[in-house]
Amino acid sequence: MTEQQLRGETPCVVDLSVSTLTESPEAELFTTTIESTTPESGFSGFGFSDALLKTLADKGYTDPSPIQKAAFPDLMLGRDLVGQAQTGTGKTAAFALPLLERLQSGQKTPQVLVLAPTRELAMQVADSFKAYAAGHPHLKVLAVYGGSDFRSQISALRRGVDVVVGTPGRVMDHMRQGTLDTSGLRSLVLDEADEMLRMGFIDDVEWILGQLPEERQVVLFSATMPSEIRRLSKRYLKDPAEITIRTKDQEGRRIRQRSITVPMPHKLEALQRVLDACGGEGVIIFTRTKAITLTVAETLEAAGHQVAVLNGDVPQNQRERTVERLRAGSVDILVATDVAARGLDVDRIGMVINYDMPFDGEAYVHRIGRTGRAGRTGEAVLFVTPRERRFINNLERASGQPIEPMEVPGNTAINQGRLDRLHKRLVEATQQPRANADEEALLQELLQRIGTELELSSEQLAYAALSLAIGPDPLLRQQGDDDWIHNNQRRDRDRGERGDRRERRNDRPSRPPEDNMQRYRVEVGHRDRVKPGNLVGAIAGETGLQGRLIGRIQIFDNHSLVDLPKGMPEDVFNNLRSLRVMNRELQITTAT
Repeated sequence: MTEQQLRGETPCVVDLSVSTLTESPEAELFTTTIESTTPESGFSGFGFSDALLKTLADKGYTDPSPIQKAAFPDLMLGRDLVGQAQTGTGKTAAFALPLLERLQSGQKTPQVLVLAPTRELAMQVADSFKAYAAGHPHLKVLAVYGGSDFRSQISALRRGVDVVVGTPGRVMDHMRQGTLDTSGLRSLVLDEADEMLRMGFIDDVEWILGQLPEERQVVLFSATMPSEIRRLSKRYLKDPAEITIRTKDQEGRRIRQRSITVPMPHKLEALQRVLDACGGEGVIIFTRTKAITLTVAETLEAAGHQVAVLNGDVPQNQRERTVERLRAGSVDILVATDVAARGLDVDRIGMVINYDMPFDGEAYVHRIGRTGRAGRTGEAVLFVTPRERRFINNLERASGQPIEPMEVPGNTAINQGRLDRLHKRLVEATQQPRANADEEALLQELLQRIGTELELSSEQLAYAALSLAIGPDPLLRQQGDDDWIHNNQRRDRDRGERGDRRERRNDRPSRPPEDNMQRYRVEVGHRDRVKPGNLVGAIAGETGLQGRLIGRIQIFDNHSLVDLPKGMPEDVFNNLRSLRVMNRELQITTAT
C-alpha cells in the first residue's frame, strides 16, 4: 500500500515532504497491520486497535482531520515528524492516538513525554490522552506542572506512569531529582514549539532533549516555523517527515467573532440579554466548570428557555440523547464544558457563547468551531471581565481574525429581537398546516363559534390567540432596568479617554538619549501593567548595573523605551532578550 493511500483524501491543502523510510524494528512491527487493505473510512485503516476504534466511535469521532490523516502513518511507523498547523486542527489527536498504540505493556517507566508551554495546555493534553485511552484502563497518564503538589507527582511516578505531559520547568525539576526516569522513553512530543520559544523555554527544551535516550522518536508541532524552531528540528530530529496544513481562510470568516466586557456580577444578566437580542437557532454556551454549567442552565430555564447540560457527570447514553434533542430542535441551548462538548457536530448551531474565557487559543478555536458548519455562517460571543481584556489579542492570533467589541444589548435591541422572532414564528405557522386535518377543522370550528358567541372580529380573535401563545409575562422589556449597562459603558469611555490622553502624551517627540547612553525598545508596556520600577529592578538584577545608571524610561501601551549605557556586552544583551518582566519577555532591540 502506498503512503498516499494511507493518508487518504484531504479537503485542505497539505504539503508533505517525506524522505526514504529507514529499516527499524518498529517499522517491521507495524508493516503487516498497515498493509492489509485500503482504509475503509474514518479512523479504520491506520492500524489502530479495535479498543481504540471503539473508544473513538463512543466519543463521536467519525473522520480524522487533515493533519491527523497525514501524521498517523508516519507516527505509527515510529518516524520523527515536524508538523506545522494552526491551533484547532486536531493536533493533539494527531500525535496522541499513534503514540498510545505504540506503547508496550509491562514497562513501569514512562514511554511517552509531551512538553507543553503552559499548565493549562498540559492539563488539556493529559485529559485527551486519558480520554483516548478509555479502552485501556491500566494505562496511566500524569500531568506535571508548577503550582501543583510535587510530592503527589513523585508518588505517581514511583507507582508507574506510561505517559507524562508537563511544562519544561517542572519536567526538568523531576529529571534533576531523579524522580522522572527517561531511560525507557520511546517518544517525545514538543507541542506548540513556537509558543515555548516565545515564552523563553527553548533552552530548557534543549536541556531535556540532551538527557534523553539516543534512540527515540521526536515529534514537533508548531503553528509557525521561526528559524530557531527550524534549527531545533534539524539538530534533534532524524530524517523527519514534514507536514504543513494550510487551512482555508474563508472557513474562519464564516464565523463573526465579538466580545462583551462585563463585570462578573452582571454576567448572567448580560448572557440573558444576548440570548434575547441575538439568539435564534441552536446555541452552545461554554463554561469553565461543571458547577457553572448548572448555575447558568438553572437561570436560563427559569427564564423560559429550553436548556440542556453537558458536563463530565453526564453519562454517555444521556449525552447522546441530549445531542439528538439539540439536533432535532427540542432543545435550543446547550450549556457545556470543553471536555464534554468534544466531537460535538450539530449543523443548526448558530451561536457559540464563551461565558468563561478559555485558557488558551486552541480551546477557543475548538469552541467557536462548533458553529459555522456545513457552509453556514455563525456567531461567536466572548464574555470578558475588565481584567481579562488584555488576553483577547492571544485569541485573535489563534483564530486569525479580529474579535469585534460589542455592547451588552439594551432594552431596545432585546424588544426588537423578540418581535422579530415572533414575526418569524407566525409566518412559519401560516405556511405549515397541522399534520392532522381533522384537528385543523376542529380548531377552525372553535374559532368561528367563539367569534359568533362574543361577536368578535377575526383581528380580535387573532390577537387573543397570540396573547395566549405569548403567555402572561410581558413580551417587551420596560425602560429603566438597563441603567447598569449605560453606567458600565460610561466607565469604559472614561478609561478609554484616560488612555487616549496618556497615548497623546507619549506620542510627543521625546528628547534624544544622552551621549553616553543608547536607547533600547522592550516589548512590555501599559497593557502589561508594567511600572518603571519593574524595569529598573529586572534590568539591574540581570546586568549588575546600579539603578542610577539606567537612564530615561518611557512606557507606551505595547512597548517601552529604556536608555542604557553604551557598549553593552553581547552576552548581557542576549540575556536581556529572554528576561521576563510582568510574565512577558523583554525581547530587547535597539530603538530606531
